[in-house]
This record gives sequence, structure tokens and C-alpha cells, in this order.
Amino acid sequence: MTFEVSNMVLALPEMFMLAMACVILLAVAFLGKQGASAAYALSQLTLAITAILVYQSLGTTGLTFDGTYVKDAFSDVLKMAICLINIVVLLYSTSYLKARSLFKGEYYVLAIFSTLGMMIMVSAAHFLTIYLGLELMSLCMYAMVAMHRDSFIATEAAMKYFILGALASGMLLYGMSIIYGVTGSLSIATVAEVVQAGGLDNTVLSFGIVFLVIGIGFKMGAVPFHMWLPDVYQGAPTAVTLFIAAAPKIAAFAMAIRLLVEGLGDAQLYWQDMLIMLSVLSMIIGNVVAIAQTNIKRMLAYSTISHIGFILLGLISGSPEGYAASMFYALVYSLMSMGGFGMVILLSRQGFEADNIDDYKGLSKRNPWYALMMLILMFSMAGIPPLIGFYAKLTVIKSIVDVNLISIAIVAVLMSVIGAFYYLRIIKVMYFDTPEQHQVLEAPVDMQLMISANALAVLILGIFPGSLLALCASVFPL
Repeated sequence: MTFEVSNMVLALPEMFMLAMACVILLAVAFLGKQGASAAYALSQLTLAITAILVYQSLGTTGLTFDGTYVKDAFSDVLKMAICLINIVVLLYSTSYLKARSLFKGEYYVLAIFSTLGMMIMVSAAHFLTIYLGLELMSLCMYAMVAMHRDSFIATEAAMKYFILGALASGMLLYGMSIIYGVTGSLSIATVAEVVQAGGLDNTVLSFGIVFLVIGIGFKMGAVPFHMWLPDVYQGAPTAVTLFIAAAPKIAAFAMAIRLLVEGLGDAQLYWQDMLIMLSVLSMIIGNVVAIAQTNIKRMLAYSTISHIGFILLGLISGSPEGYAASMFYALVYSLMSMGGFGMVILLSRQGFEADNIDDYKGLSKRNPWYALMMLILMFSMAGIPPLIGFYAKLTVIKSIVDVNLISIAIVAVLMSVIGAFYYLRIIKVMYFDTPEQHQVLEAPVDMQLMISANALAVLILGIFPGSLLALCASVFPL
């Protein structure tokens, strides 16, 4: 390996983000309590410039750092999405943090370092690179959940998240070690070549794949590795829940593609059945349990579990069309989830979290515009046309129908119908119940504009889904 500029330019966005994360950390350390505003401004600037750097290098591909880092169309699209989503997430979060005396520079330092971990995961071409990116992302999020130190429920959620996350990381690392023992390499490309050549101990290989799937299932929040997700979503401050619910799901999807599709694509026979179980259980349990929830953050957590089940459908198909459909779904889900939790933040205020479904009673009478935005987001999550959520579900279901997995497609359709119930319940509460809250909704102008743009983007992309679908399809050529 030679440390030449030509080799390092491929990772310029990550190197810039790392340098800026250190600058933000120093600014917070030297400015103290006054450093929060500077940290917020620098974080937004960092994410924006990183997205521009990724955009300017579109079309450039290659391996660097001794084959541990890859730059390709797949990584470019997902890294731009991660940066843009986190720009909006930080914008949504700021008013919430200020109202609860949590507006601290540490939040933004952790957010930038976590984003760096996501980007490393997306561009990983080596098992150790994936693991390093995953740990950088996860450790920052553990600390973010525990930021509200005076909250017992937040501290409890952080402990659960940390312990179960450490267990899952250990499982993933164990699986990687077994794959290394079988193939003699930690390079994803080399593992793929060895598996394709055959002649391996299939029993040991399948044993290693089991542990990899456990690690992936936990990080995505798939059943039966979902235990942490509802507790963390409910217990964490809503600004942190918003961060965890959006971009990290894209990074977890990228990890699944790198490990299972690129590294172990020829061993699909071993991981396909496991993913089918995870997908079906996630759709069933996620949708059924969500019906019983009265806390909207917990309801959206079980909704996330069901959406993860749909994302896994595309991977199950084993086809480029299926992978593109899963990528499309992951991007769309992040957009919808960001809007949903953004609305929770918008309706909350100091001393009031707006995290119970009853808090949304009569919202249409209090503020018809915000009620309409929430309606668009809930309809999209339910998969009702012509919103983008409908096309996301349609594409992943079509991908498994194309490979004759009809029974799973039927389960997915039935679960979509069941899932529509709890989304429609929120709409019923907003439009047909008598309001219990009468305070005027107040929020910064930039947040009001962004939440409106977020919801309208869900509508516009639903009417014109072709460009985003084509972008995802171009990443997985036939």
C-alpha cells in the first residue's frame, strides 16, 4: 500500500468529515456552553460540504487503503442520502434540545462522528472496515441516548441499547472470524471469489453466516432481534430517536448488501431462508403489536420493525431488481420516518413531549396545515397511493413475485392491510376527535418550512417516482 494523493482522494469526503469533527470537538471544548451554536453551524456546514464532495466525485470508482475501502455508485448515492438526511435531522432537533436544556455541543460532535461511521460502513470493502464503521456509529448513538442524564427512562434505554448492541457486535465479529477461518480472507471481494470457487466446508460456512445474519438483524431491528428498538425509541429524547430512526437504517442496509450480496452472494442458499424468517416475522409482529400501542414513538418503533421486514424482501429475491427495490425502500423509509418524528418534535414543547396518540386529538382544528402534513406521512407509511410509500412496497413485493415467492408476497400484502389500521387511527384522532390541547403550535420558521417540504417531498416523489427508482436501478446493473 502506498500513501499517495491519488489513493487518498477517493476517501476525501470521509477525511474532510473526520477533520471537521475534530474541529467541532475542539470548539466545544474551548467555548464551553457557548459552543453549542457554533457546533450546530459547523455540523451543518460539514454535512453540506461532504455531500458536495461526494457529488463532485460521482462516476469515479476504485479501491484504496489496501483494498479495504471502495468507492462506487452504490456508496455515492447512499452517502449523499445520509448527509442530506442528517442535515434535516439536526435542523429538526435543535428547537427540541433548546427547550429541554439539552442544547449542547456534544450532541453535534456525536452526530458527526456517528455519520462518519455510517459513511465508512457504506464504503467498506473489508470485514474489519465494516466493523470499525459500525462501532463508530453505534458507540456514538449509545451516548446520545444517554444524554438526558436526569431522565431515568433515557438512562435505562441507553443501558439496554449498549448491552444488547455489544452482544450483537460480538455475534457479528464471531461470524466474521468463522468466515475468515473458512475462506482465509477478510476482504469481501476475496471471500466472494473463494465462495464462488467452492470446495469449502459448507457446515462451517453456514454457521458463520448465521452469526452474520444475527448481527445484521440486530442493527436493522428485525424480529427476533428487535427487543431494543421500542424501548430505545420511547426512552431516548425525541431528537435522538429521530437521529437513530433515519440514516442509520441506510447504513445497516448497506452492511447487509456488502456482506451478504457482494461477499456471500454465491452462498445465497444459506442466508435466503434465514432472511425469509426474519422478514415474515418482522412484518407480522411489527404490524400486529403496533396496533396495541398508545405511545406514538413506540408505535413508530414497531412500524419500523415492519418496514425492515419489507426492506428484507428485496434481498430475499436475490436479483438486481430486488436489491434496487430494497435500496429504494430504505431511502423512502428514512424520508418518511424523518418526517414522522419531525412532526412529534414540532408538536412538543417545554414540559410536553407530544408522544401519546391522544395528544394529536383535534390537530386539524388547531392547525389544519400540520394535520395535512401528518396525514400525508401516515398515508405514505401505510402504503396508500399515490404516495411514495405505496411504490416502495409495490417494488419489493414485485421483486419476490418475479422469483415465484408468491406465499411471502401474500403475507406482505396482508400485513400492509393490517398496518394501515394504526396509521389510519392517528388520522382519525387528528380529524374526528375533540382537541385536548389548545396551545398555539410554535416552531422556528426554518423547521416549519422543512417539515412542510419533507411531507410534500413524499407526495411529489409518489407522483413522480421514476427518477429515484431509476437511480436505485442504475446502482445494481443487470
